[in-house]
Amino acid sequence: MPQHISLRPPAWGASLAVSGLLLTGCGASADSKAEPAAATSASSSASASPSAAPSSSAPLKPGEVRVAGQVDKPYTLTLTDLRALPQTSVSVEFTSAKGPQKHTYKGVLLHDVLKNAQPRFDASKKNGQLRGVAVATGGGDYRAVFAWAEIDPGFAKSQVLLAVSEDDVPFEDASGPRLVAPQDTKGGRYVSELNQLWVGVVDPVVDGGQH
Repeated sequence: MPQHISLRPPAWGASLAVSGLLLTGCGASADSKAEPAAATSASSSASASPSAAPSSSAPLKPGEVRVAGQVDKPYTLTLTDLRALPQTSVSVEFTSAKGPQKHTYKGVLLHDVLKNAQPRFDASKKNGQLRGVAVATGGGDYRAVFAWAEIDPGFAKSQVLLAVSEDDVPFEDASGPRLVAPQDTKGGRYVSELNQLWVGVVDPVVDGGQH
């Protein structure tokens, strides 16, 4: 009889152990099912979130000019936009492949157009804007570079323009403005069919960040 009594507790323990294992297994199974469900929910939530802002490399319409680069407020403008802004007139003489040229252009100062994009110059550095450059791209991927000091009235007297007309003849809207550099004796930096203005600083290149 004592032997019989001594066997009952182990049997209960085994039963309890088995029950515990079954409960644990059920819990694990529930957790394993819940995790994929949570992952699926997170994936669905991510796919439903708004898409990123359009890339700055989005195609331009004929006559549009993109102002971008290391700026806080990139934007796009057209000849119509430029005509609505304060106009400056300059008379220029320069040589080109077609010979001597003499014209009068009317348009908007390049400096004003670029300042509206708020270039990110380092204010902690003395005359940080002097590290800046502006790159103009025109038809046929033609490209010319200007130092910021060339276009900033605080440093130079030149009046680089985004011209809307030549000798009082308006440019066609689909062609876009023409970049005019009155201080140049050759017309190489007179960029026609202008479609992009990029602003940045030379530090990454000079300091070896880019090659």
